Amino acid sequence: MKHSVEEITLKNGARGLLIDIPGASVMSTRVQFRAGMQYAKNHDVYEIPHVVEHLAFGANARFKDEQAFEAEFTKNGAYHNAWTSDISVCYETECADFEWDRIMDLQQLSICEPRFNEEELKSEKANVRSELTGYMNDYYRLLWPRVQQIVGENVLDLSERLKTISNIELKDIREHYRRTHTAKNMMFIIAGKIHGRKHKIIHELESWNLKEGERFEIPIADLHSGEAVSIRRKDASNITFGFSLVTPRHLLPEEEFAMNCLNHILNGTMNSKIFGAARKRGLVYGMGSSIANNAHNAYWDFDGEVNVENADELFRLIQGEMMKTLNGEISEADFEAAKSYALGRFQMGAQTVGQIADYYAENYFTNETVERYDDMPEMIRRIDRNKMIELAREFAGSGIKAFATVSSVEKAIISELETHLNF
Repeated sequence: MKHSVEEITLKNGARGLLIDIPGASVMSTRVQFRAGMQYAKNHDVYEIPHVVEHLAFGANARFKDEQAFEAEFTKNGAYHNAWTSDISVCYETECADFEWDRIMDLQQLSICEPRFNEEELKSEKANVRSELTGYMNDYYRLLWPRVQQIVGENVLDLSERLKTISNIELKDIREHYRRTHTAKNMMFIIAGKIHGRKHKIIHELESWNLKEGERFEIPIADLHSGEAVSIRRKDASNITFGFSLVTPRHLLPEEEFAMNCLNHILNGTMNSKIFGAARKRGLVYGMGSSIANNAHNAYWDFDGEVNVENADELFRLIQGEMMKTLNGEISEADFEAAKSYALGRFQMGAQTVGQIADYYAENYFTNETVERYDDMPEMIRRIDRNKMIELAREFAGSGIKAFATVSSVEKAIISELETHLNF
């Protein structure tokens, strides 16, 4: 969808993007605060941001409880959601164009004028506990926090997070909200039909009742390698694994695109060097790799599930193909095919208002940069094969890596698999 992007700074210090999409029938918003788990006042109440997010659509200055607010918000089909991460608490809405101003008013009400109370706190603590308990059966959610811990990130795993919920009191909720939900700590993205409404939107946002506050910095962790972690689950019938190679710097956009091309070559399709070859041999049903790129570090992550009897052969395959990559053994044909695939995915990636908003949110909220969608084709065309190989060598040579598994096997088997991750 054709669109234009303008970055604005409000009088109250909040910053954001207005994305004008002519003819759009939907308005989509994202409002983000650096208010995630890394900004909890201490680890005893680590889960506070998650509970605050759950309470966001509860009682407020105009509605007595969540049910009354929900009934009003959704009466014409509008949608809202929120999510919490280590860094962010983000509130999202999507609505029909004809009621954009009504929904923006209700979003302002939920963010700026909540009325936290004991009854809803008790309910949402129970809901968060149920949510996290459910995640205990998702082996990927079990292992990735452990990978983060291995490399030195200051996070809690699921079992540790569950233990903090009972410590949270109403005064903690109010303290966290007051400290983090401030104008300068707020960023936003509004996508839809902006033309003719820009001044009204800005006026509405500048009327939001938030204290000035400050924009929090993203904490810097002292990263390092650590010993493999084996999470024992008696009911695990195979090995769920994840490993990460880390470089302690932020990747430039063209570098991130280059690594995405490499991930496609290695794990993107049935024709890929690792995943495709493993499928052909009957070693693994699914595995993949990806790049996570934040303000201070970039992570080259691999994960998958493998039956115990196939694990050694799979990890030898991973090691062999990674060594070929680091030795520069990537053909021009494979490289050009990956670039062509990336261009095709680009063409498919902005078909809805929500997709466009999500594209800009990924970089803007974390890195405070605007990577314009129309610049992507040229950036993809400029990706250099030699630079891609250099980046792979940088990740592998950084000395920062981690490996974790969930399985029922002995730790010695996991330690043996780890030896194949030396490249």
